[in-house]
Amino acid sequence: MAFAKKKVVEGRGASDLVYALITTDDSTEYTTGEVKHLIPLATLTKTTEASSEAHYYDNIPAVNINSEGADEISITGALIDLETLAEITGKSYDPTTGVFSDVETTPPYIALGYKSQNSDGSEYYAWRLKGTFSVPDESANTKDDGTEGVGTELTYTGIYTTHVFTKGKAIIGAEDTVTYEAAPSKGVKVNVPNDKIDTSTFFDEVMTPDTITATIQTLAAKSVKSTTV
Repeated sequence: MAFAKKKVVEGRGASDLVYALITTDDSTEYTTGEVKHLIPLATLTKTTEASSEAHYYDNIPAVNINSEGADEISITGALIDLETLAEITGKSYDPTTGVFSDVETTPPYIALGYKSQNSDGSEYYAWRLKGTFSVPDESANTKDDGTEGVGTELTYTGIYTTHVFTKGKAIIGAEDTVTYEAAPSKGVKVNVPNDKIDTSTFFDEVMTPDTITATIQTLAAKSVKSTTV
């Protein structure tokens, strides 16, 4: 049986870590504030809480029950400035004195965006749509004759949005027709280059399943295909 082999590609690079505070996430709308740079990025690792369990009937494993929980994104990068640290953790920062106050607080919900590069030179862009940052550990070392420095380690816990997006889930039908099912989302990701959408403005604002739209060329091509007999 003949099949087309996929080329070998590995992840190699990560950059442009950005964030935006979520201002509304409810049944009617999902909105965010200004997109800002977080820190110069060194590493980013995403793990997802997931489990699968077989249920037995008539003495055989007849069905698998699967569940998916929160995402945990571990980030390392350069030192974070105090104003940004206060904003992402909900702590206090006084711009008149430059004082960070480690007060008791509830961390705000935040959207997180980043770029990842591949070994073939391509990229993908991603937005995680809802999560919180935990207060990072701190360390300071005495100077010695080595070259080791200390940066920032952040942990972002991502969850599903409360808002249900109209285009949350794409359902592929006959002849590649697409319909949509409303659903919440934890994040969106696209390959670049991607002539199906305009990725040049992907980080101007937080992208969601409903705000990402196909290019005119893509829509025209689908229209031609659907009218061809």
